[in-house]
Amino acid sequence: MKIIERKRALSQLHQDSKIEERRGHILGTALNLFTRSGYFNTSVHDIQRRAEVSIGSIYHHFKNKEGIAKALYDDLLVRMEGEMVKIMGEQKTCHDRCREVVSFLFAMTENEPDTMEFVVHARHREFLPDEKPICSSRPFTLMLEMVQEGIREGDIVGVNSVVAATAIFGGPLRMIHLRLEGMLEQPLPSYLSEVWQCAWHGVSSMGYMRPKEWS
Repeated sequence: MKIIERKRALSQLHQDSKIEERRGHILGTALNLFTRSGYFNTSVHDIQRRAEVSIGSIYHHFKNKEGIAKALYDDLLVRMEGEMVKIMGEQKTCHDRCREVVSFLFAMTENEPDTMEFVVHARHREFLPDEKPICSSRPFTLMLEMVQEGIREGDIVGVNSVVAATAIFGGPLRMIHLRLEGMLEQPLPSYLSEVWQCAWHGVSSMGYMRPKEWS
């Protein structure tokens, strides 16, 4: 009896794995089409043809095209949140945490350009009107929390935390835009050291110059 139950459990596990694999394949195909052709120029049938699956298979996993986009959005945010939590656990200072975030985003841009294109270029509110702006999502609020802790610890000069976060991450995000648009020839990690020095120097309590000191 135990052998039969074990076989059933293994069979169910294999079936679940195949279902998840098919779902991931559909999402990956949709991501590519959304970033290449645009959300509104992509139909469910386009996704079905490119993924080489039945239309029934798509509707088994997703209610409609918006459901596919929402699943992409949610999966991406979960992944990014997990990475932010991991960074906060492994790195102990604001400097090291924020630098690791930039390193992660640069690597993600090189390894998964479609994913990063969906993050920075897609106008999510146009096709996911009930979702918060991505800058208000959990991964980005965790990035802000890193900066706020840096201010409390004295690593970052006591300016508005949103200003400080923009100074730290705004430049790297612009570099990501330029890379995705083909304006940078070299991989982003090759610029990491220079980009990070510029970003950190602007807010570090060791290097920041207050406005009254400018003249």
